[in-house]
This record gives sequence, C-alpha cells and structure tokens, in this order.
Amino acid sequence: MSEQPQPKNADIPVVILCGGMGTRLREASEKLPKPLVDIGGKPILWHVMKTYSHFGFRRFILCLGYKSELIRRYFLDYREHQNDFTLRLAADEPPRWHGERMAEDWEITFVDTGLLTGTGARVRRVADYLDKEVFLLTYGDGIGAVDIDALLATHRGAGRLGTVTGVHPSSRYGEMHVEGSRVSEFNEKPTLATGWVSGGFFAFDRVVVDKYLDDDPGLLLEHQPLRRLAADGELTVNRHEGFWMGMDTFRDWTELNGLWDSGNPPWKIWED
Repeated sequence: MSEQPQPKNADIPVVILCGGMGTRLREASEKLPKPLVDIGGKPILWHVMKTYSHFGFRRFILCLGYKSELIRRYFLDYREHQNDFTLRLAADEPPRWHGERMAEDWEITFVDTGLLTGTGARVRRVADYLDKEVFLLTYGDGIGAVDIDALLATHRGAGRLGTVTGVHPSSRYGEMHVEGSRVSEFNEKPTLATGWVSGGFFAFDRVVVDKYLDDDPGLLLEHQPLRRLAADGELTVNRHEGFWMGMDTFRDWTELNGLWDSGNPPWKIWED
C-alpha cells in the first residue's frame, strides 16, 4: 500500500513559546502553565496548534519552561482523553482503542529551554530542531483567525529574513465619536484601526537564529533581535485585519471563553 501524501507545509517547523509564568493570569493559571489554561475545555495552546494544523502544519517544537512537566503530561495522555478504550487490568497488554484515530496528526518536540529564559534565548535553544530554510514562530497565549498560508507567502515574496504579523489592538475603554455636545457613536471595546502592534505569528529564515540570537538567558526576541532586523531592513509586516487577541489577564480569559461559548468563536477556522 502506498503511503499517503504529506499535506503541504507538513515539514516546516512551528516553534511555540510556552515557557512563561502568566503572572497576570493568576486566577486561572496559579496551578497551570499559561499555555494549558483552557478555553472551552481545551488549552489555549491546543487552539494555537489547531490554527496551524488547519493550514497543513504538523511539526511543532514547544519551548518549555514554567511547569513544563504538565505540558508534557497533557500530550502524553492526549489519546486517553480523546478516544474510548478498553483496558484489561489483569492482562499485561496495552489499551485497545475504539473509534476513529486521532484527528491531530502532530509531531511534537518538547524542549526544556529554562525556567526564566528570555524568548530570544528560548528560540536559540531549539536551534538543533530547525532543519528547514524557514520556520514559523508564535506565542502559546495568543490566538487569531490568521491566514498562515498568507503569512508564509508574504515572507517568501518579500525576500527578507523575518516577517511579523501586525494586528490592530483593541481598546480597553469605550470609544465615543462626538459631534458638538452629541455622542454620535459609542463602541464599548473598539478595534483601533490606526497603528499596528505585533500579534506574534512570525516567519523567519533559519539564518536568523545564528545571526541575531544567542544563548544569553536575558535575551528577549522582542527587544534587540527584532530591532536589529528592522534596522537592517530585514523585517516585513504581514497585515492581519481580522480577529486576534492575546490572553494576558483574567479578563481576557473570561472574554475568550465567552466567545467560545457563543458557538461562533472568531478564531475557529478549522472544522471539527
């Protein structure tokens, strides 16, 4: 029997930063690493991975740190939580699984990159697993309806070393349009259409790891490396106008769960 063809993008590594402590999310993450905090019963990390998987990516490299053993255990036990099975306790044999095989055909590499390591150094510490000319990178606490195919096409088309997805942030305050003494429009939490912020969802040429990153535990990707890339004219923006949200606070977590419970979460681009 011939092997099934691999989906496009299947061999491109996707690095996910999963090492942070989530100190501003203590109400939800005191006993969990932030990437395992759930939205609709699934860790936010799962939602991130499902987004990439929708576009055919299946190789994930997790940069672990705080409570890394819980992330490892979640995936080691993944099949037990997803499938029905029969276990004969008196027999020395593995479980017998029932139903369809798991939908997630993922290859996940778990790398302990240090407890307090900066984001730039974490990426450097997974360099041995980056075996393609291009790799993708994102955070384990930000989700969005990002077109990853478009991100990769933008990166390749621009011919620069790095690409960052730019998003419009949402205001924490109500926005009013005022005409004289009359409020003509009121938006509770508007999206600010002026200016861009980094939403993560990066694409990098592999050479960036060797040229712009080092193993200094204090190295933050968002500081010197990205500033140098921009100064060198090697950073492209991938403009994303759709939904994006970072889960930084308990309020964010509550809002994301409310969106999921509504039945039509705006970042869910995959089919069940």
